[in-house]
Amino acid sequence: MLGLPSIPAFCLRPRDLRRGAVLTLAFIAAVGTAAGTGCWDRADAHGAAGSGLTAAGTQYPAAAPETSREPGTADREAVARAAAEAVAEGKSGKKAAQEEVSRSGDRWGMVYDRGEYAAFTADLDGRWTGVGLWTARRPDGRIDVDRVQPDSPAARAGLRAGDRLLSIDGHDVTGLSVAEVVTLLRGDAGTPVVLHLTRDGADLTETLRREQLHTESVTVRELPGGITVIKVASFTRGSGERVRTAVRAAPPGTGFMLDLRGNPGGLVTEAVTAASAFLDGGLVATYDVRGAQRALYAGPGGDTASPLVALVDGGTMSAAELVTGALQDRGRAVAVGTRTFGKGSVQMPTQLPDGSVAELTVGTYRTPAGRSLDGNGITPDLAAGDGVEERARTVLGGLGVGS
Repeated sequence: MLGLPSIPAFCLRPRDLRRGAVLTLAFIAAVGTAAGTGCWDRADAHGAAGSGLTAAGTQYPAAAPETSREPGTADREAVARAAAEAVAEGKSGKKAAQEEVSRSGDRWGMVYDRGEYAAFTADLDGRWTGVGLWTARRPDGRIDVDRVQPDSPAARAGLRAGDRLLSIDGHDVTGLSVAEVVTLLRGDAGTPVVLHLTRDGADLTETLRREQLHTESVTVRELPGGITVIKVASFTRGSGERVRTAVRAAPPGTGFMLDLRGNPGGLVTEAVTAASAFLDGGLVATYDVRGAQRALYAGPGGDTASPLVALVDGGTMSAAELVTGALQDRGRAVAVGTRTFGKGSVQMPTQLPDGSVAELTVGTYRTPAGRSLDGNGITPDLAAGDGVEERARTVLGGLGVGS
């Protein structure tokens, strides 16, 4: 999965819905194979794309004129020019483009070759090939294991959160982006990958074999007292409708916990559908693309009466923050937990002359109340650490659930 500061992480790649294009959030921090972060669904993609850009490479939308570019964003034309010049000299266009992105200060910008981008977008089906690791990049460039997929090659080898990843197949990973780490971890099912790690000062070397892995993006469980917990691990394809189905299937008088802890994001269209389960139309978020303002709206007919608590933490990112912000600003949910990550920038994909794809930051998105989440995150209404579910039960009890 992807993992940005635990990723699975994502970013917004917007398109004009009125023109039939689909917004996608990119799982920018991903690891072990999957990704986490938030993407818009184009026909669908983050993985995933539809009109405009397809996962396997077809047509990319024509580039809009570069206007009012903000600090910390890359100049699309400069990136394309760097790639073209490198290709003309027989060098790697992808590498030259990535160097240009790095110089620009675009912390979320990333360049993929066609194969990497296709694999990246395929993750939004909730299926991927890898070893089952989520990683996080620390401020000093260190790459740590953030989470391990149960019953995966990594889990069976005894790897665990907190292990420091030093190299993959001999390639030093310190200082790499999470997306670059994910690329090294990927490969065909059955192929080996050698991981060099350290734990509590002791070196570890593990040879794992990649497998086809799968994760359920939405799980539902019942707690005593008429409480339904809907856990959304990431916004992969179909997750939004699964949330709506779970809400509709709950008996009258149910109180809900929408658990978004550790959710790195995913498809923005799925996130909007999930928010629609608890709203009856209205604004979910606004976003801008180089100064042009756009808006995302909930669908009609959601449950606006049942008590709702949203559970969040520092691993709640991107599209998951978009949902939390909408429900909080609209007065629909009480947010309980710890401050969210703060990933609210918008990325747009651009095909480069050598066929690689650059995801470049073009703007930010905001909650219905106009809050920018990028770098700020969401402050929960009630702070809670280890006892977050118990605190949420108390809130629901105060709203009449189980009474």
